[in-house]
Amino acid sequence: MTDYQPLAIPEQQQKPASAHTRAHQARVRNQLPLSETKSFDNARKGFIKTLEPMQIAHQQADRMVFDLTKFEFLKDESPETVNPSLWRQAQLNAQNHGLFEVVDGIYQVRSFDIANMTLVRGETGWIIIDPLTCTESARAALALANDHLGHREVVAVIHTHSHVDHFAGILGVTTPAAVSAGEVAIIAPKDFVQEALNENVLAGNVMGRRATYMYGNLLQPSPTGFVSTGLGAALALGTTGFIVPTDIIETNAEIRVVDGITIEFQLTMGSEAPAEMVFYFPQYKALCMSEITSHHLHNIYTPRGAQVRDALAWSNQIQESIDRFGSRLEVEFASHHWPTWGQSEAVQYLKQQRDLYRYIHDQTLRLANMGYGPDDIAEGLELPASLAREFHCRDYYGTVKHNAKAVYVKYLGFFDGNPARLNQHTPRQRAIRTLEFMGGSDAILARCQAYFEAGDYRWVAEVLNHVITVEVDHLPARAMLADAYEQMGYQAESGPWRNFYLCGALELRHGLPHGSRYGPSAGMAEGMPLANIFEAMAVRLNGPKAAQHPLRMNLKRTDGEPVLIEIENGVLHAQFDQTDETASLTIESTDDAFKALILGLKDPIEMVTQGEVQLIGDAQTLATFRSLFDQFERRFPIVTPMPEIESHAD
Repeated sequence: MTDYQPLAIPEQQQKPASAHTRAHQARVRNQLPLSETKSFDNARKGFIKTLEPMQIAHQQADRMVFDLTKFEFLKDESPETVNPSLWRQAQLNAQNHGLFEVVDGIYQVRSFDIANMTLVRGETGWIIIDPLTCTESARAALALANDHLGHREVVAVIHTHSHVDHFAGILGVTTPAAVSAGEVAIIAPKDFVQEALNENVLAGNVMGRRATYMYGNLLQPSPTGFVSTGLGAALALGTTGFIVPTDIIETNAEIRVVDGITIEFQLTMGSEAPAEMVFYFPQYKALCMSEITSHHLHNIYTPRGAQVRDALAWSNQIQESIDRFGSRLEVEFASHHWPTWGQSEAVQYLKQQRDLYRYIHDQTLRLANMGYGPDDIAEGLELPASLAREFHCRDYYGTVKHNAKAVYVKYLGFFDGNPARLNQHTPRQRAIRTLEFMGGSDAILARCQAYFEAGDYRWVAEVLNHVITVEVDHLPARAMLADAYEQMGYQAESGPWRNFYLCGALELRHGLPHGSRYGPSAGMAEGMPLANIFEAMAVRLNGPKAAQHPLRMNLKRTDGEPVLIEIENGVLHAQFDQTDETASLTIESTDDAFKALILGLKDPIEMVTQGEVQLIGDAQTLATFRSLFDQFERRFPIVTPMPEIESHAD
């Protein structure tokens, strides 16, 4: 991957808030009732105990997976380098961590990760809702509950939806053996396995790289760096795992009795996640809204990259929850943030969340039908005051601007109808021509200085991006672009927008961060069905190169039906329950051994020598097969140019 020289030490330094940024923060303070305390009261309500200090160590590496001790600065007043509204949200998330009682029998561990882990007291054990992102955080959350509520075995795990921060910590609360033995049920919505693995494996590397920007993983916590994700205090970075669910909620109105606790389910497919559900506990008069509602505007499109979500379905599904459960609930809680207590308060909150997504949906399409394109709609669309004044409708995670664009794309795609944008040059080729038209990089930089001084950081960023795309080592341009991103980050109310801008400035100033090669963790790979392993491999196959090397192999599984593995026309196929006697190689192994062999988790020669796999036929076929797959670099460039795409065909 291309490297480039960092800026000189003085240009690497973070800058203070400019006069334009200070004026922006002052306007925010004047527009919003930032002294409101009800959110803080609810975030603190039911507190039992937390970890002291609030740190969770990695189970293998010498580092923390989660550490809130670095956020002491949030006790201070909002600085000029942070949007005051985002500062308030950061305080709510980071300063309220630990074990909380929702009602007698339902408890949450909050801010041990970006999400909440909920524990429901059954007749004999714990029902866990959403075991967080990593093993370490989930294990610490369960231990805290057991220490202060009395030890109980886990009898069931409910995955609300298919996003990684709600299932990948599964190995912190149970084991594959316990699940296989029927000691622990794992309940998930329809299509959970496919959607969870599609999002986190098929596009896992690019999403992961963009997530480092969105969640600010590269930034140090500080008033000029990371302050919040908006969705939660921070993302835990530890050991991930996966276990296939044992019980799938297939229809929209199913009921389960789990360890004596009745649960009424409602599928909410295709809204906040492709596979998602909410559910009601009649015994506790409590409604779990998963991630369909939260104390902010969520993403109809997430900047880390994912399928565009359906804002209309999202709104309608909240209405369905109101219709089914609204008259019976006394508390609403979710997979992020804090609960809402009281029937009327909870229903009012649900109605405002419902209208938040419906307003953006309807008004985007109204303006689109008038002939406006996505950029104009995003610039002109504003929430009505009745929603905009509510903190749980603010842009802390999603934003009105990029959500409006998402609605446009959902219905009309990326093309706005203007033929000038039907077949544009690549960004690099557009940048080359732009520099030529504008008199070269130095002339552009000189013009940008005036716009920077006027506070038009958006235009500076757009123009200087062309310069960097062509001349990445034009250091003055990189320095000014970084400064522009930084001021935009300081002004952002959205945690992800702030993090994107500040990570962009970091990359421009210090150079491309170094990272490892991408691959699923051993815990994820072990739990993935073999069919999904093949799907993940297919997107790593170098098509031009593979088109020159068609081949066939048999996989003789000791614990399942055989699989015929083919590469033809540059495409990987896995045909289950088929064999080909003319194939040049047969591999005999268990599923786990084959996964380790094919994903590079173990040395193939050692596996053959130790008898973990047996090769019958031409072993060179396996070597050729393994050579056809690309290895993805985790930390490819984002704000600096990628090299041109080259064919790898022989």
